[in-house]
Amino acid sequence: MADAPYPELKKSHTMAHEGRPWTDHKPPPAAPVWGVIEGFGSYHLLLAALELNVFDTLERTGPTAIGPVARLLEVSEPHLQALLDSLVALGMLEQYRNVYGLNDTAERYLTSGAEASMVELIPVAPGPHDNWLGLAETIRSGRPAKPIDDDPSAFYVPLVEGTFTTMLRAATRADLLVRYSSHPAPRVLDLGAGGAPWTIAVLKACPGGSAVVNDLPGVLEVAERMTAEHGVLSRCEFLPGDFHEVALDDGAFDLVALGHVCRTEGEVGARHLVDRAFSALRPGGRLMLADYFVDSERKFNPHGVLMGMTMMTSTVHGFPITNEQVVGWMGDAGFEAVRLIEPIGSQFVYVATRPR
Repeated sequence: MADAPYPELKKSHTMAHEGRPWTDHKPPPAAPVWGVIEGFGSYHLLLAALELNVFDTLERTGPTAIGPVARLLEVSEPHLQALLDSLVALGMLEQYRNVYGLNDTAERYLTSGAEASMVELIPVAPGPHDNWLGLAETIRSGRPAKPIDDDPSAFYVPLVEGTFTTMLRAATRADLLVRYSSHPAPRVLDLGAGGAPWTIAVLKACPGGSAVVNDLPGVLEVAERMTAEHGVLSRCEFLPGDFHEVALDDGAFDLVALGHVCRTEGEVGARHLVDRAFSALRPGGRLMLADYFVDSERKFNPHGVLMGMTMMTSTVHGFPITNEQVVGWMGDAGFEAVRLIEPIGSQFVYVATRPR
């Protein structure tokens, strides 16, 4: 037989890549599907490891054989080994033969005392766990069975405590791009402040600054505690209540922070918050709106897409926020000089200025 008329196909269209040339079709891999299936178990094994105090124990002992770790934790050795092996497979521990230890990821994010600890965040980040089991019905009805709106303080208090470390790092590093520290005595309005990371970051950078810190009464207690711990409590005025309704002075502030609150409010509510921020700012004042944003292709920031889904699963009005929407809200409100910054990885902030 004569050789194939297109010999280059011998290199690119092999059985391993394409099946039999011209006759067979190689199906797509099932790995994305298995990744989703295994994601359910992966999350719960991480929760179990935190509940059992695995990471803090290994931080204290250093690399240790499975037997001594099981005795310290007072658990079944073979069951613990299966858990630790799974954490190794997920890139959250190191292992050599029968010895397990922390890797860089675990040291930075999974130990209680770490600078960027996510220990308090992990259990609450997905919202109420039961709501995910009823997601199909939520999509049918347009409302979750147990929205966090029914008892917001009960949910948001542990959430803002869990997210505080990350949010404070983002707010602090934002100064490298926004230069709010160049203002000698900024007046800050922090709407839906949570633990007040934006207030703390600005006031620590600006010794002459002051802030009005707003949130629901139960959540505001976290802000009071955090501002006290960071030494800025005396420069804060605390304003309890719904950020859509509390009285605000027009043209009184140099900076307004909307930190991860717009995605819970729906289109109408988010627009209202941006409008309130515009009215509260002095000419030349700036809005800093931090959130997880969805790109136009829905694939370059998958975290933003999935966080939007979490909002729809957990809240009455929550929804994914696109970049186009945010820019549109700001433009309609009257802002100019809109730009997007990324103070730390995967944490984005829109900054916009009220015209002078």
